Amino acid sequence: MKVDLRILRLISAAAISTGLLAGCAGVDSSQAVKSAEPKTAAPAAALYTNAPGLDLQLSDWAYPYPVRKFSTKFQQQPVSMAYMDVPAVGKTRGVVLMFHGKNFASDYWAPVIAGLTQAGYRVIAPDQIGFGKSSKPDVKYGFDELASTTRQLLNSLGVRKVAVVANSMGGMVAVRFARLYPQTVSKLVLENPLGLEDYSKDIPPQANETLLKLEMAQTEQSYRQFLKSYFPNWKPEYEKFVELYARVKNGPDYARYSLASVLTYQMIAAQPTVQDLPGLSMPTLLVIGQKDRTVFGRRFAPPEAVKALGNFPELGRKASQSIPQAKLVAIDQAGHVPHVEVPEVFNQAVIEFLNTAKP
Repeated sequence: MKVDLRILRLISAAAISTGLLAGCAGVDSSQAVKSAEPKTAAPAAALYTNAPGLDLQLSDWAYPYPVRKFSTKFQQQPVSMAYMDVPAVGKTRGVVLMFHGKNFASDYWAPVIAGLTQAGYRVIAPDQIGFGKSSKPDVKYGFDELASTTRQLLNSLGVRKVAVVANSMGGMVAVRFARLYPQTVSKLVLENPLGLEDYSKDIPPQANETLLKLEMAQTEQSYRQFLKSYFPNWKPEYEKFVELYARVKNGPDYARYSLASVLTYQMIAAQPTVQDLPGLSMPTLLVIGQKDRTVFGRRFAPPEAVKALGNFPELGRKASQSIPQAKLVAIDQAGHVPHVEVPEVFNQAVIEFLNTAKP
């Protein structure tokens, strides 16, 4: 009841708020609000108003492979970590560990898992605590804690060495994981990772109450508009990400789901990882979609500051120069999530990197 009362206090004014949080906004949400004014074109109709709701663990949402649960503690609270453990096809070349982004879960790795397993790699793809089918405790989240919980998962599976593939916020978790456990990480792949710049320098701190009001005021239409900032070429198959959000909103646990989103937002805002890049000791592949202009917390930054943020082509080049054993692959036709946009191109780059012997 303590958690529920806290949520109720936080969202008491949510009904009169408008806006968009979505963790890593790539567009100014005020534009979405303006688009709904009578003098402009009517917003697109909601497609999932009557879709069945999803609970906090996404119990009725299908993943591409069987989901298992690992029980542990996260800041002294009992939690369950969901994960997929997919065996290699044929002889195993190694194990690959996947870290998902903030606005996704491990299921969006489906095209990469298929490619890696066919290439002979066992793939372990967890939902981080606070995301997907995993527990979402009301705690202060930290990258070190997420990394530690993931290490516990690997230990429970008897896995001692992995190559890591990570996207977006998952890149920040992966960088901390690699710095904390360098003996565990043989190679590192960072796909349009957040944390290549220090957001705390330009994004003013935001109270949980403010963030939760914005989160609770989201709509299916505003969330779709936000996701379009990730995908420069929107395709019908990307609607599954909108459907998941809309069905959670239709479900009984949306307030608790939104609180987890707020708390993990604070982790990204307050815990930069760019300073960790020079300390990465393993071969690292940077895969950067060149159309990506994602700025974490864009709506809260001064306009002048935003102009210098989110330039992923330049951020990728700088990161490749600061990481000792880095290789950069630029994908011209992709935005923030190349492995979803151009999976064949992404898989080829990653598999070639993984198959290459370390220098």
